[in-house]
Amino acid sequence: MTDPARGSGDLTGRLVGDIDSDLAEFLRTRANTFLKWDLVRFFHENPHTADTAENIGRYAGRDAIAIANELREMAGDGVLDTHFLGDMAIYTLTENRETRALIARFIEACQDRTFKVKAVYQVIRGMR
Repeated sequence: MTDPARGSGDLTGRLVGDIDSDLAEFLRTRANTFLKWDLVRFFHENPHTADTAENIGRYAGRDAIAIANELREMAGDGVLDTHFLGDMAIYTLTENRETRALIARFIEACQDRTFKVKAVYQVIRGMR
């Protein structure tokens, strides 16, 4: 049976068929919104950041309320670690080497316009 995501020459198949399977999975499960994608990039570019949702939102140019849930989900997905200072959540990039390497591959792949178009399509498709 043909995988509908891969298709046989249709647009969907061409847009997702040749994305590396690890990166495709990362897009489906961990960077599955544009906000998460921005946060992945932010933490990759600032790997020593350890801060609250409010401050991360300020640095990333996003509203803290809008990113608080995304940060929690990313921590649950293993992209970020959460540490608590009293009742205040502090977020940091995961120390997991495999996840960091996957993030680096994702950020590098995003430099390629064709990959980026395919990745954007994946995120939009997942929003349905």
